[in-house]
Amino acid sequence: MERRIINPWTWQDEFGYVQANEISGAQRILYCSGQGANDATGAAVLAGDMRGQIGLTLDNLEAVLSAAGYSFADIVRLNIYVTDVDQFFAHYDAFIGRLAEAGCRHTGSLIGVARLAFPEMMIEIEATAVA
Repeated sequence: MERRIINPWTWQDEFGYVQANEISGAQRILYCSGQGANDATGAAVLAGDMRGQIGLTLDNLEAVLSAAGYSFADIVRLNIYVTDVDQFFAHYDAFIGRLAEAGCRHTGSLIGVARLAFPEMMIEIEATAVA
């Protein structure tokens, strides 16, 4: 598999993502359902704690990726849904730091929503990974 990152500008570098990923020769593609701050029983946890929810959401996403033989570095797209964009950006370092450290160079969107599946959820992340 080959990945070509396309960035006609540089401003996105500050936010830790890329404008486009061109993939050729991929053998496997994984489409992940939205992951949130849920415990092993599926219950939403850490109500009101955006930083904690970011961490647990990434833990859960990493568990799904790992179970399928992928890692954060294999992610090509993330769609991030949050109930409070400003609060997400206040804790952005907890999000992008972990992904950047793992070599994640994703495209995607950040979308503010009124609510998620459970009222306690503040963040949900969908991912696409290739290998």
